[in-house]
Amino acid sequence: MSQPIILVPAAKLAKSPSNVRKSSDPQADAQLEASIVAHGILQNLIGLPVARKKGQYRITAGGRRLDAVHRAIEKGDLPAEYELPVKVLADANDAVEISLSENFFKLAMNPADACRAFQDIIETEKKTPADIAKRFGLTERFVLGRLRLAGLAEPVFEALRDGSITLDIAMAYASTSDAARQASVFEQLGQGYYRANVGEIRRQLASGGYRGSDPKALLVGRDDYVGAGGRIESDLFTDDATEMWIDGDILDHLAEEKLAAAAEAIRQHEGFAEIRAVAASYIPYTETYGLRQVQGELPPLSPQEEARCEEIQDELEAIEANAADENGEGYTADDEARTQALEEEYEAIQSRTPVLTEEQKASALAYVVIGRDGQPRIHEQLYVAPVDAPVDEGDDADGDGEGDGGQDDTDETEGSAKPVMSQRLADELAMMKTELLSVHVASDPRFALEVGTFIMADAATRHYGSSDLASELRARAPSPRVASFESGTLAAEEWAKLDSALDRSWIDHEDVRDRYDGFCALSDETRAAWLGWAVARTFDAVPAGKTGSAFIDHLGNKLMIDVAAWWRPTAKNYFDRITKPMILSLFETVGSAELRHRYGASKKHDLAASAEKLFAGDILVEAEIKERAISWLPDAMRFEPVDAGTDAMIEAEGEVFDESGEAASPDENLEPGDLAEDGADDGMDSLAAAA
Repeated sequence: MSQPIILVPAAKLAKSPSNVRKSSDPQADAQLEASIVAHGILQNLIGLPVARKKGQYRITAGGRRLDAVHRAIEKGDLPAEYELPVKVLADANDAVEISLSENFFKLAMNPADACRAFQDIIETEKKTPADIAKRFGLTERFVLGRLRLAGLAEPVFEALRDGSITLDIAMAYASTSDAARQASVFEQLGQGYYRANVGEIRRQLASGGYRGSDPKALLVGRDDYVGAGGRIESDLFTDDATEMWIDGDILDHLAEEKLAAAAEAIRQHEGFAEIRAVAASYIPYTETYGLRQVQGELPPLSPQEEARCEEIQDELEAIEANAADENGEGYTADDEARTQALEEEYEAIQSRTPVLTEEQKASALAYVVIGRDGQPRIHEQLYVAPVDAPVDEGDDADGDGEGDGGQDDTDETEGSAKPVMSQRLADELAMMKTELLSVHVASDPRFALEVGTFIMADAATRHYGSSDLASELRARAPSPRVASFESGTLAAEEWAKLDSALDRSWIDHEDVRDRYDGFCALSDETRAAWLGWAVARTFDAVPAGKTGSAFIDHLGNKLMIDVAAWWRPTAKNYFDRITKPMILSLFETVGSAELRHRYGASKKHDLAASAEKLFAGDILVEAEIKERAISWLPDAMRFEPVDAGTDAMIEAEGEVFDESGEAASPDENLEPGDLAEDGADDGMDSLAAAA
């Protein structure tokens, strides 16, 4: 029989100790309270009558609703006689189970549904975000944020609805209102490694723009940026520091101008020979490459500092002597703490800031960068200012032999310091200059092949870096999948021979220009060998069936590599690494059940040694068994997909057949020992074709 539901004044209701919910969320409770004030109790409570107290009940399910009503009555938002619907339980033994069921099986509302619900209320009831916030006990900012989510690009919103992305990820996409940009980044990152990385999503969306907390933004200031036509897109999910200044080019230009002006003022005030403005918080390595640092002199310690250093040393010696005493306890915890404090104090006294002489400052190059607070500051490291080569006084630029032609050069020499060029301008000039180089290299394939081979080979043979190459082209060797592994195979021996045969006469030049000229002086065959070496070392060891293995297999097939001629399974490289039943199964595969039975009683070590001989053709067996054995390979060593079955390659009677049924000709395969000659010839063909 269904239990009765009655109306009971809130004053006669109290939470039962059997109510399983013991903790709550103050913000969620406030929202529930606002909803009850606006709409009343929408779901009945469940309770038990209190013994010997007629009309009073203890609530076992619905305690949060009851607490919200009590709070609203205290605030005067609901009348004191407010009544709540209560379903009365007949059996007290059901109280805990019902309370748990009500709380445990509740399903939180999907954020996407809540977003669209707010949007529907505004459109159908003509309410404002402030109205919705008040009705549901929320902040207006929260409602605006959910409305922003409702306007997400459709693929992103659907991903939020079906749970493919979290609310945090959706909020990251909503940091911009550009739905097309959201969809583009979502498609780019949707299945990638960074698909759930909030920081990467925001960076992709903000590409070309700056956050309000960026040092450049702090340097320029909001008013100047907006006055120059810059646009700001507020982020409803964060504060003003993370709003997006989307016109990055405008901000860059303004920051360069302000920093250049500040740099010139600093130069005149400080007296540096030259000063350069870098619109960043750090100096790129390439900016200071080749410059010598200015080393100042440490100021002498004051008499008080010298005396204190002597006191510290005496105390440290006393602590050490006490710890070394036979009757001592060694270093105690207090000794260690005191020693650390004394050493830190001593280091602080000795760590003085070097002081530059006026002569050093007058010949120094300083950099002005943007501090994290947006203020221009002089970078702590100074450099020796480059000096232009002197012009021969006997030379005359005009060729008239009259020296300065009577002109007074005083105005030009008074400010002998070089004018400040902004980093932005320097970077733009460098980009345009590189465009000129790129279009000419692209128009000369032979030159491109030559310089590309040099760059890859030079970077691969330099142990201390290759920043002087001014190129991102590299032929990096991937990290070994197995550390310190030496296969000892025929291919490894052939690679060592190939590597040692390379002409390294050009490598030892210090200057990259000399190394390049030396490389170009090599013969075509030698340069082609370097190209093959540089490309070959980049291949990763991808296990069969993993991403990338299909390309490795395809290349092996294109080269028609005869694996069996180069690699055979041995006890060390294969049979010792698999189980005894697997080895016996292979015996049966290439031979027969009788061959398996013949070796079935062997110990694992002896069986592996026998397998090595069998699959090398060194055991006296029937001719057809020997032929199958010496051509057998593990799937992982074949240049074909591991799941290819018999579609691409069929093995029968020891011969390997291709899809057409034609036996592959061993004469077409590259044999061991052929690399040294054929590799150079192929490289020469490539060079000639490129020309």
